[in-house]
Amino acid sequence: MSASVAILGGGVAGLSAAHELAERGFDVTVYEARPDLGGKARSMPVPGSGGDGRADLPAEHGFRFFPGFYRHLPDTMRRIPVAGQPDGVAGNLVASTRVLMAQAQGRNELIGPARAPRTLDDLTALERFLRGWATDVGIPLPEQIGFTERLLTLLTSCDERRFEQWERMSWWEFSGAEQRSEAYGKFLADGLTRSLVAARAREMSARTGGYVLLQLLFDLTRHGGAADRVLNAPTNDAWITPWVEHLQRLGVTLRLAAPVAGIECSGGRITGVTIGGEDAERITADHYVAALPVEQLRLLVSPEMRRAEPRLAGLDRLVTRWMNGIMFYLDRDVPLVHGHAIYIDSEWALTSISQAQFWDAVDLERYGDGRVQGILSVDVSEWERPSARTGKVAAKSSAEEIRAEVWEQLKDHVDDETLRDDNVIAWFLDPAIRFPNPTAATNLEPLLVNTAGSWHDRPEATTRISNLLLASDFVRTHTDLATMEGANEAARRAVNAILERTGSPAPRCEVWPLQEPAIFGPARAADKLRWKAFRREAKPLLRVAPGGGLEPTGPLARVLVDWLPRIRRRLPGSA
Repeated sequence: MSASVAILGGGVAGLSAAHELAERGFDVTVYEARPDLGGKARSMPVPGSGGDGRADLPAEHGFRFFPGFYRHLPDTMRRIPVAGQPDGVAGNLVASTRVLMAQAQGRNELIGPARAPRTLDDLTALERFLRGWATDVGIPLPEQIGFTERLLTLLTSCDERRFEQWERMSWWEFSGAEQRSEAYGKFLADGLTRSLVAARAREMSARTGGYVLLQLLFDLTRHGGAADRVLNAPTNDAWITPWVEHLQRLGVTLRLAAPVAGIECSGGRITGVTIGGEDAERITADHYVAALPVEQLRLLVSPEMRRAEPRLAGLDRLVTRWMNGIMFYLDRDVPLVHGHAIYIDSEWALTSISQAQFWDAVDLERYGDGRVQGILSVDVSEWERPSARTGKVAAKSSAEEIRAEVWEQLKDHVDDETLRDDNVIAWFLDPAIRFPNPTAATNLEPLLVNTAGSWHDRPEATTRISNLLLASDFVRTHTDLATMEGANEAARRAVNAILERTGSPAPRCEVWPLQEPAIFGPARAADKLRWKAFRREAKPLLRVAPGGGLEPTGPLARVLVDWLPRIRRRLPGSA
């Protein structure tokens, strides 16, 4: 008889764990509080927006993207079958080609490539972006060189230094933004991290912020690489619904509208879980996988659980913030750019994507009242900074005030009159934002954010409670961000722990580290000696020379550089 596993939570982590366990013959039941699955990754209908037999308009919780360095999630997506697609659901991923950095007050927009150049247009876009970056953003050349050297420092740092030094330092401090120009802080230190990962440069770990930035840069330079991929249809249509159907075929039981109300612990084991709702019930299983968001799980961790697993106390110190979306439905499509747009000066840290251009097989006239031709999906990442226009923060604004202010901030950055008030047919704010009164909002689905030192408060997937595993975006993973990739990796780690604890002969789930160029291996080895033996200051292997090239930073570095071509030929995966 196969072991039973109760998975608490039906988001990406919970569904990923169910997928891996079901493929290995376990008896799996997923308990999800909402009436639908997918968690923050799901899409949803706009209630009551359909008419004359048309479907309700599609909406997203907020934009989501799939960088090229993701490996765990695409691997799972390839194993979700879709008729006529050998890559399964992964075949529904399409690459964007451009990224827009829009500035306010009529300043020049920067449009750069979102993939390694493949066409003449890509090369032209790269040249224009580099020229605009050099002339328009206002970052002095010495500061740009300094930023490059900070990235080289991170690349050539050993793991021990990264976790013991850079993890405890903010990205703002590591990048030296306090001593640099305003433009440096705006573009290189604060803007990208704040917009892309709902993090603040003054709080985010230098290790995580810098390393994710490096991964995106590697995507842009890798042959065939793409820094940004999106789905070719609303998320549920392109991914979640086929996934749920596949899990049901594998025998997974899905319990919806089944919130977790309590977790019982005795003798170092979970003895039962209370599922709430109208008729509360107590369920039991051989193993339990907690795939709940941190803000929910820490309310359920009992004193008995904390005594059995003291590391759960770290959950109380993890930080969540608001990052939610608002949709604008347009009478005439306004693509803006073939990819994501970053509104670099926006007080509310806005990013957007025009979705219709990626949804080739989606006929928007079959939705709503039939008039919608474009959908602008906007994410609001800063809810506590006052608007220059109204003086109000988003978290203290009404839904209508949020709509009006977001639209005006977009127009501040796109001043060519492509965003016209009379082009907006309808709008929809993420329903996780609740308004008990006109001046105070709550967020039912905040996002875990990375802060300096938070790695030491994040638990492993395994716990000292013998039949409890953790699978959520707060678990320690290589990605180390609240992402769909991190949630999927955490689920794999939890499943592997169950396989170990049950002595299962089934193959383990693959877990991949983030990739970095093997050529820097010798430099990291040298830095390990400097750190472990002497705790000496980090010193990168290379620096930017006055002529614009790279040169060794000292005698040892020169020796390593001289030997790098020979060393590289001996490294695994080297050409």
